Amino acid sequence: MIDIPSPAIAIVGRHNSGKTTLIERLIAELVDRGYDVGSIKHHSHAGFDIDYPGKDSYRHRAAGASETVIAAPGQVARVKTIEGEEECGDLVRSMPGHDIVVVEGYRKSGLPTIEVMRAGNAADAHTAEVFLRGAREGVPLGADHVQMGRGDGAATAGAGAPAPSSPASSPVPAAAPVPASAPFAADEREKMPAASTVAVVTDIPAAREAAALYGIPALGLEDTAALADFLAEHYVRPRVTVVIQAGGESRRMGRSKATVPFVGRPLICRLVERLSPVADELIITTNEAPNLAFLHEMYPDLSIRLVPDAYNERGALPGMYTALSAAQNPYVAVVACDMVFASARLVVAEALAMHESGADVVAPHNKHGFEPLHAMYRRETCMPAVRRRADRGEKRVQSFFDDPELSVLPYTQDKVLAVEPRGGCFINANTPEELARIEDSYLGE
Repeated sequence: MIDIPSPAIAIVGRHNSGKTTLIERLIAELVDRGYDVGSIKHHSHAGFDIDYPGKDSYRHRAAGASETVIAAPGQVARVKTIEGEEECGDLVRSMPGHDIVVVEGYRKSGLPTIEVMRAGNAADAHTAEVFLRGAREGVPLGADHVQMGRGDGAATAGAGAPAPSSPASSPVPAAAPVPASAPFAADEREKMPAASTVAVVTDIPAAREAAALYGIPALGLEDTAALADFLAEHYVRPRVTVVIQAGGESRRMGRSKATVPFVGRPLICRLVERLSPVADELIITTNEAPNLAFLHEMYPDLSIRLVPDAYNERGALPGMYTALSAAQNPYVAVVACDMVFASARLVVAEALAMHESGADVVAPHNKHGFEPLHAMYRRETCMPAVRRRADRGEKRVQSFFDDPELSVLPYTQDKVLAVEPRGGCFINANTPEELARIEDSYLGE
């Protein structure tokens, strides 16, 4: 589907000139004629509220606009009419570039879920009682709690489930039968902690006890710092250092690969621009820092670090040690400076795979083996393994992939192509002729 630009018209005036009333009538008229109308409401002042009666944006929507954008200095909001209900996953995918997206509501989102229960809320207090009763009776998270809430026991909801050992505490009394029309019946059907629940935030002792029995953390309602710590440890995008290995003079190139021209500029500029959007820290390892100092002037906002080799000898493995030892973040992406089509998306995918799997290395892999110079490394575990081999005089990066103390996750070719359908991430240029062919192909696209 090709996006077709929308024609637009601006209607302007002064405060209380009647603009909104005119636009309201105009939108309604156009919608009555079968047109799909979007609208934009701009505030010249900072801050705004949306979508309640009386607000200009609400009046746009009430008139029939299918999509309204509200804009003010430093702030934009969008309200849009859609068919059915948008999947939460689609909404999250439409919000790239964040370290984490925190979603309010969307209980059936499929996302990991944090359950909030407050003692002052009667429904929460009741839910906590049912939650604890299920935990004590071995009912798995996500089971149907309605029968339990009606006083019918856990046999129906959690038949066969092993009962967790209950701590010495006063028993929670069996809940009285709950008619389908009772205030909490819908909560028991639709709003109980589920298999996706990863933590509970509560001031209710019963909820804390249930969480302990299920083996999930319980945090205080006021303990925002602890909740942030929990998210940072388990869900926030990990910080990534991107290291571009530039080295020094290439014998076959007759000069440094970093400074060889590509489409009219030094090749290193292309790598910096392709990879910097996903770099929390950007390092270039080089033995010719003065020749690359121009990067600081070209990219003053990137705080690029130019780092010399830690070993006085050439080789991919000593260069890997330089990359890992210089990095200040736990995840380190190492990319060769001659990988013309190096992929920022692949760097992100590898980091997420490492975060989810706990692997020490996530490296692209095909029939020819691993590609170590577009891979992700866990600094803490990989650096000593690389150091041991570099100290023995080894030069090949692949030699430490066999270390029994490291977990290496192959990132298969089909996964790479799912991230970069056109492929080509690992194409590199070792000679002027190869670089010229790549440049001709690039310019011919």
